[in-house]
Amino acid sequence: MVQYHRYHQWKKGDVCLDEESHPFGGFVCENSKRAARPKLLFLLLLSFISFSFILAPLFFTSAPTLSLLYSFGFEDEGLSSTSDVYASVCSSVSNGSICCDRSSIRSDICVMKGDVRTGPASSTITLYRSNGYGSHVIGASSENDEIFQHEKIKPYTRKWETSVMDTIDELDLVAKGENSAIHQKCDVQHDVPAVFFSTGGYTGNLYHEFNDGILPLYITSQHFNKKVVFVILEYHDWWISKYENILPHLTQYPVIDFRGDNRTHCFPEAVVGLKIHDELTIDASLMGRNKTIRDFRDMLDQAYLPRIRGLIQEEEHETQLDMNRSALSPSAKTKIEMTGEKRDLKKPKVVIIARNDSRAILNEDSLVKMTQDIGFQVEVLRPQRTTELAKIYRSLNSSDVMIGVHGAAMTHFLFMRPDSAFIQIIPLGTDWAADTYYGQPARKLGLRYIGYKILPQESSLYNEYEKSDPVLTDPDSVNNRGWEFTKKIYLDRQNVRLNLLRFRKRLLRAYYYSLAKKNGRLHHQIQ
Repeated sequence: MVQYHRYHQWKKGDVCLDEESHPFGGFVCENSKRAARPKLLFLLLLSFISFSFILAPLFFTSAPTLSLLYSFGFEDEGLSSTSDVYASVCSSVSNGSICCDRSSIRSDICVMKGDVRTGPASSTITLYRSNGYGSHVIGASSENDEIFQHEKIKPYTRKWETSVMDTIDELDLVAKGENSAIHQKCDVQHDVPAVFFSTGGYTGNLYHEFNDGILPLYITSQHFNKKVVFVILEYHDWWISKYENILPHLTQYPVIDFRGDNRTHCFPEAVVGLKIHDELTIDASLMGRNKTIRDFRDMLDQAYLPRIRGLIQEEEHETQLDMNRSALSPSAKTKIEMTGEKRDLKKPKVVIIARNDSRAILNEDSLVKMTQDIGFQVEVLRPQRTTELAKIYRSLNSSDVMIGVHGAAMTHFLFMRPDSAFIQIIPLGTDWAADTYYGQPARKLGLRYIGYKILPQESSLYNEYEKSDPVLTDPDSVNNRGWEFTKKIYLDRQNVRLNLLRFRKRLLRAYYYSLAKKNGRLHHQIQ
């Protein structure tokens, strides 16, 4: 799990710097009250009054609009295709110019406005503008090839993580004079903006696909009202297939493979990179921007509902064929259907997310039997990278409880209905990440979260290390040695053998909770 990264450790300790860590010594925020002087009070009061007059018009704006203003820094919530959406420093990009906002620790984003043309062979996006626009020329390869501005960008949302950013393709953004345009004719002319982004990096890990890709892409596309073309670097066919239900809700146009399509595509505007804020990640957005994530969940429902209905029809058709082949009488068919329906209505449903590699549940069969004995319907789900998400969505959206060992697959909690129960099994050394990335967000999403922290005896590491080894007795000290130790020991080499008597208590809690909720929730499932 690559989300255990120093960036999040940095986030936990970014309030005050001590004497040793601050480059100039002393404390940054310890003595702020003592630093105030009585003689400044009058000036502060006067400044506050003046500032209040400046801000007064904002208080006549609705609260939702204000929250968006503060979140994105744009002046008008209704703007849908201007660069105000992306960054306050680029809120007024003039025609024929490039503006880049590099202030975020998470991602860079550049806005190009005017005659924008792609050049995949040279990894270049060129903006052509009037030669009279400005007199400053950076360089020239010929008389008609003036370069007025040159920027470089890697359009991926983990800017702080050097190791993964080294794997991301870099783009050259160049502004040239209009005379140069004769050397690059448009093969395809678009009348809507483009958004360029990469599906490289950690793509293939579900957490990162949503956190670093789908969620910021959703946020970006909403401000275009789907009138935008996605241009993808490091394009993957399987990624397109995996998210084929979601993409039509983000864009009305076919996706373009930047490397694979050698034609010159021309746009009136281009956004390179995806804007992502600390408040708008899976873990933080659920805590600080509940409306955003609720809207995102609603979009997922809309995206998958048609396909789920199709799956149900296919299953009903297969069932009918089986009945016909069995030559059952109508009364027998009715009896089977009624029995199945009654069973479904009576028993809460559990979906166990199974892992095939590390952090597997070694006594999974016994867990399934115990869960059935308690009174649950049980489905064991083994997601693969190529598994159709609509099928997973259907299973989880119709379930009452999800059980799984901490890992990227726990991101599937986004597919569950509010008020469902989520039991996360927490292996040794994963406490903080399990709660930060899945526990707290699940609570904010309205799920009944139950964490099950295993004992050392339930870990496969118990048989590999001395009983007094810090790996078993003090996982924090091991994690503090660096990410490579966390990954090597706790993520890649650890499996779980549940103490079923101990785990049964969590299951019973989820069972009685689900049973109490079920009578009032029967009609809320996707059908």
